[in-house]
Amino acid sequence: MICPCSGLPAGTDFDNCCRPALDGETWPTTAEALMRSRYTAFVRGNADHLFRTWHAKTRPDDVGIDDETTWLGLEILSTAGGGIDDSTGTVHFRAKFRDRLGAHILDENSAFVRRAGRWMYLEALEN
Repeated sequence: MICPCSGLPAGTDFDNCCRPALDGETWPTTAEALMRSRYTAFVRGNADHLFRTWHAKTRPDDVGIDDETTWLGLEILSTAGGGIDDSTGTVHFRAKFRDRLGAHILDENSAFVRRAGRWMYLEALEN
């Protein structure tokens, strides 16, 4: 099964892509890899991964997952920074989803920071 994030590199199966991060076995080494793992956490309903990868400064008390939302696909549009040797990075992505109101596209430019050597989601930036 191809990873819900489409795989990194493209077409990689879930066990060799996001599963180790979601299970807490590894930590994503780039901002893009963290973004992909967070998308996969939404798809698979893994609130624990979302909580531990969200910077404490901006994390809400409840990172709950809406059971009525079905995530349909992820497209990475661009990245800036966020590499193995960087301390900050951004990932611009589009995620398709469906909820009780219909089909939607989330277009977001996300900011990431490295904290204690680990990438963390900080916040959505204005596009």
